[in-house]
Amino acid sequence: MVEKKKTPTKSAVKTEKAPKPAKAKAARSVSAGTQTVEDAKRPSRRELVGVVVSDKMQKTIVVKVDRRVRHKLYQKYLVHSNRFKAHDEKNIAKVGDLVSIIETRPLSRDKFFALKQVIRKATQFATVNVAE
Repeated sequence: MVEKKKTPTKSAVKTEKAPKPAKAKAARSVSAGTQTVEDAKRPSRRELVGVVVSDKMQKTIVVKVDRRVRHKLYQKYLVHSNRFKAHDEKNIAKVGDLVSIIETRPLSRDKFFALKQVIRKATQFATVNVAE
């Protein structure tokens, strides 16, 4: 009597998979130049561009950020704006300046941004005081 050899089914056969290569995530982010290892671990922070509307507080500016939103029904673009308080350590930003702010850890109750750079200074108009 001749015995038949059974061929194993696919589910019975255990194939060895090649191990996945280790990810070199940290090496890529560190080699970006000025970025440090601590920055590589930190999640990306929001960066916004807006106009300074107030600089009356010490080391704080209020920045108005506009964004365009399309209306669902009428398809018209509307301008929505938000005001953010930002930390300005050296008090260099003045009213009317176009600035870039970046998200940071909470610095006070409602201050979560810091001044990154002044993109464009406000045009200076001569103020005329009329004595009446």
